[in-house]
Amino acid sequence: MVQQRLLDIAVDAFGKHGLEGASTREIAAAAGTAMSSITYHYGGKEGLYLAAADHISSRMAEGMSPALLVEVADGDAAGARRAVHGMLDALFDKMMAQQTESWSLFIVREQMRPTAAFARLFDGPMGQMMRKLIRFICIATGIEDDEDARVTGLMLFGQVLVLRSARASALRLFEIETIGDELAQRIRARIHANTNAILDALTAEAKETR
Repeated sequence: MVQQRLLDIAVDAFGKHGLEGASTREIAAAAGTAMSSITYHYGGKEGLYLAAADHISSRMAEGMSPALLVEVADGDAAGARRAVHGMLDALFDKMMAQQTESWSLFIVREQMRPTAAFARLFDGPMGQMMRKLIRFICIATGIEDDEDARVTGLMLFGQVLVLRSARASALRLFEIETIGDELAQRIRARIHANTNAILDALTAEAKETR
């Protein structure tokens, strides 16, 4: 499908070169379509950029839906902890997939210098996931400090996101060209252990304040 290919190429081009540096002529040529199709469907470069952000959100949602649909009742600490792990596992799988490389470049640019596209990214699966994760953290630990839960959510997310945002450093550190299955599972296990340690510490803090 031409539009799907066009958006995939646009995400990659905008991620590498930014909104100003990317060439819509080159994007159209690489997608095998005319420049006029970008104007017709998206109104121009800015519209294509916003559509690229929407495209990333929709692709992120693929495979993440089961984790996003999980609901946990108030007071179900064990269920909430399982939900936290399930969400981080789903994110881990996304970050390990090769297809997320171009998305990450795009997202990092928006994180550093937000445009109108950032709201589209955050209001999609990214924001939904973070909000649910924060709620699960509160249920799993019994903490009532929403700000503390948000800080914890960011830290838990960060240990997974670093696999993509700092991929080059990870490969250089391990002196490898790619992260194989065995190393990936060791990293996943460490993320689980770290997460449990953080949740255990918060649970203990919550009990002390009661």
